[in-house]
Amino acid sequence: MTYSIDKTKGIVKQARQVNSPNCDARPDSDDISLLVIHSISLPPGQYGGPHVDQLFTNCLDPDVHPYFDEIKHLRVSSHLFINRQAQLTQYVPLTKRAWHAGESEFDGRQVCNDFSIGIELEGCDDENYCDAQYLTLAEVTKSIREVWNQITKDRIVGHSHIAPDRKTDPGEAFDWDYYFSLIQ
Repeated sequence: MTYSIDKTKGIVKQARQVNSPNCDARPDSDDISLLVIHSISLPPGQYGGPHVDQLFTNCLDPDVHPYFDEIKHLRVSSHLFINRQAQLTQYVPLTKRAWHAGESEFDGRQVCNDFSIGIELEGCDDENYCDAQYLTLAEVTKSIREVWNQITKDRIVGHSHIAPDRKTDPGEAFDWDYYFSLIQ
């Protein structure tokens, strides 16, 4: 599937839209130059269900799972999420700052949220991602790069690359070579 992006609004037209309040204006709306790939599963190691939507919209019920009680205070989001069936969900317009990277640094610049787009894959660091997820990730990456051509191959990183002391995602199971072969 080819994804169309409304550059003015930052909306991926084919994505399911779920609005997260966890975003704000970028300091420089013309400075989108990094793509950060993450992974998430809620509860850890489990897939499916409404929990990612709930986390990114501040509606996660801490009584559903003990882990949820640990993260109930978080106010986080991502621009996009690709579940195990390769369905694409958008939480934050690409033109806004999503709260996905936290304390981070890339190429000498801190606060990567200011200039990056974050994409979450439903998965775990040590479990293979689905081929369909890679295909969706590749197609949406190509569309993003058509709009924001500053995002070159060397400016596509994992969360672990920009926050190595805090984060490990998307993890050792993420096949960078395969993904890069798809976006060539």
